[in-house]
Amino acid sequence: MVDKDKARYGLNSLKKRGADKAHVILSESARHELNVESGDFSLLRTTYNNNISFRVIKENKQGTFSANKLDNDSIDRAAETVFTMAQASEEDPAYAIAEKQPPDVFTRGREKPDLDLMYKRLKIFLDTIHQQYPKTIIRQASIDFTAYNYSFLNTNGVDFTTTIGYYTFGTIFTSREGKKASSFNYSHFCSTELDHELIEYGSIRTLLDQSSGQIELKNLDRKFDGEIIITPDCLNSFIDSFTYSFLSDYSIISGTSIFKDSLNMQVADSRLTLHAAPLSKEITTNYFVTRDGYRAENCTIIDKGVLRTFLLSLYGANKTGKKRALNNGNCYIIEPGDMAQEDIIRSVKQGLLVCRVSGGRPNDKGDFSVVAKNSYYIENGKVMFPVHETMITGNIADLFMNFKAISKERINFGTGIYPWVLAGGVTISGK
Repeated sequence: MVDKDKARYGLNSLKKRGADKAHVILSESARHELNVESGDFSLLRTTYNNNISFRVIKENKQGTFSANKLDNDSIDRAAETVFTMAQASEEDPAYAIAEKQPPDVFTRGREKPDLDLMYKRLKIFLDTIHQQYPKTIIRQASIDFTAYNYSFLNTNGVDFTTTIGYYTFGTIFTSREGKKASSFNYSHFCSTELDHELIEYGSIRTLLDQSSGQIELKNLDRKFDGEIIITPDCLNSFIDSFTYSFLSDYSIISGTSIFKDSLNMQVADSRLTLHAAPLSKEITTNYFVTRDGYRAENCTIIDKGVLRTFLLSLYGANKTGKKRALNNGNCYIIEPGDMAQEDIIRSVKQGLLVCRVSGGRPNDKGDFSVVAKNSYYIENGKVMFPVHETMITGNIADLFMNFKAISKERINFGTGIYPWVLAGGVTISGK
């Protein structure tokens, strides 16, 4: 359990220095990690991390600072530093802290790991790869259990404590035959329990099945306007691009968001319903307190294509006069559609099955350019062959308005729940 006395000491240290408003976040974590490098067990360790974060507002000036030493002298020095930073900052009346709420304690997941089970699951995973996927090489795999403890206190009387514990598994792999090799791919999941073999979580088995078939790639020698099927593995990157470009503090405060005046208006195809659900029992990586110190709540961001909320912090809300979001975003859940994944593929005349993308964020207008990796060319409803790195360009806002189908099937990664999505309005460029 987090040492709340240290958080109280930190808050009192800020009060003694004359803070008008302040909050302190104390976090402690213990991570038990088991690693594999190049197919062999390489590391078993437990690491501990402590951090105390300060935020102070004095005469409409703000300072923030973090430290990893929790003795009283270190806390006092950090408090002094954060005041110095506040004094050097610019005034902004939009700076604020959360108002008083009833104190609460939140818990989720396990308190301690089952280390024997972690080893057993990872050993079986490696044995399964060796037996069922002889061409596949596990470059790296790791399973860890992390217990997080947080305490959030502020000068308005906010007092929240959170304890969360869960497993995380991730793996990076490639397949090789002779001198030829597939592109690297990776997958992950989070779970409070390890009730199943690791290969059965998320999309791990699907990606392993694909890997050996991606040793031989073909170039697309043309450029065309087509459709893409975005798999659950990379749908989150498109969701993140959309929310950051159009719904975040940055885009709304700066006025660059094309949807800054579109609340309760259609911003996506009516098939799309997107939730941010940090309290959902289907999600492993829950959070119960927002970054500003409010009790988090689930919310619907897009309801059948209609924008229902921006993802504004307290500062963003004060700065723009719009409503503060009920949570920080993430923990995304997309409602399933009415088509089977196979039927979606059959509906595509010409396009790509996009399994992974690489690229930066869209520009302020939403224009994007990404490289499709570990992906497949589709023609006349059939997956034809895996392709070399292929460029996809378009506009993220147009893409969301051009969703043409959402699958019945979804994959739960523990961090979010995503279906397959068919979208049009993009340009596909081969080499």
